[in-house]
Amino acid sequence: MPSYITSIGTAVPEHCIEQSSIADFMVRASQLDTVEARKLRVLYRSTKIHKRYSVLKDYSKTSDFKFYPNTIDLEPFPSVSQRMMAYRKYALPLALKAVYSALDSLKIDNRQSQTLPFTHLITVSCTGLYAPGLDIELVEALGLSRQIQRTSINFMGCYGAFNGLKMANTIVKADPLAKVLLVCIELCTLHFQKKIDDNYLISNALFADGAAAVIIEGQPTDQTQGLSLSMESFHCDLLFEGRNDMAWHVGDFGFEMVLSSYIPRLVKGGLGELMSQLRHNTTLPHFDFYAIHPGGRAILEAAESQLGLTAEDNRYAYEILRDYGNMSSCTVLFVLQKLLQERTQQDIDKHIFSCAFGPGLTLETGIFKIV
Repeated sequence: MPSYITSIGTAVPEHCIEQSSIADFMVRASQLDTVEARKLRVLYRSTKIHKRYSVLKDYSKTSDFKFYPNTIDLEPFPSVSQRMMAYRKYALPLALKAVYSALDSLKIDNRQSQTLPFTHLITVSCTGLYAPGLDIELVEALGLSRQIQRTSINFMGCYGAFNGLKMANTIVKADPLAKVLLVCIELCTLHFQKKIDDNYLISNALFADGAAAVIIEGQPTDQTQGLSLSMESFHCDLLFEGRNDMAWHVGDFGFEMVLSSYIPRLVKGGLGELMSQLRHNTTLPHFDFYAIHPGGRAILEAAESQLGLTAEDNRYAYEILRDYGNMSSCTVLFVLQKLLQERTQQDIDKHIFSCAFGPGLTLETGIFKIV
């Protein structure tokens, strides 16, 4: 018996910053010379990102910073402790914004006095940790049952949403009356690094802040509330040769992302091998739509090459990349939401292929049916 995604809600912080403004901030913060500054601005333009969102307004300013020190080189650079304090300050409000969005689409009034009908809460994040954590704060803020079953999935990177969906799928298949709330929250911009290294230059050019909430149930929504997604199957693979090319470490001054230029090549080869395995071992449906995690322009192009897609086939991922950047785990949910919003009754029973990539190197895929 399948489980169903009945609603997806998304949210971004209030500070919308043009990609060119972020590039200017990075040039000043890293104290680049004229040649290095020109190269960095070329890199930022090549991402095809127009704007990103951050809980920090500093990236749009030249002075009077609130998070970073008001010094030329931003020293003393914020510590992990300071960044985790900021995460704790900003994570809950943004997560709640995403949850309210998901509830609104199902016409559920979260301000009603009765407890919301969720039996399970799953939180996903790789950009901040504290305890008692975000899960407990969400229970209190939303007025959820204190007996709700909670699970936190942490530090898994851009594919984390798939782990949350797979856990929700398992829960609902075991208990069709379960109602699961999945919340992904990522504040990537808290972890800006000013090291002059290709890994950090690339990650600084891509990552942004965002949140997504998903409601998973044992029955689809009725027709008055729109379409749902049946979670048909999930598949994953590990490419150990890429373990050093995409990694996420806790440093003294924030979480440090390793993101090498070899990732697109690895994704292309790994995705091809995974698809061959799936075709050999399972009966795959015809895929009508695609929701690819927009880890970056080169990654999207590698996925297109391997899957035989055009840029038009992959347009939802490009639109999210352009307007939001890479928000780590919640990004693929933005893509799924956008894709689903444009569907009609004529699309019922059509299939969606979705995938995301992260440290490991990990490939996660999901097959969904529109119902």
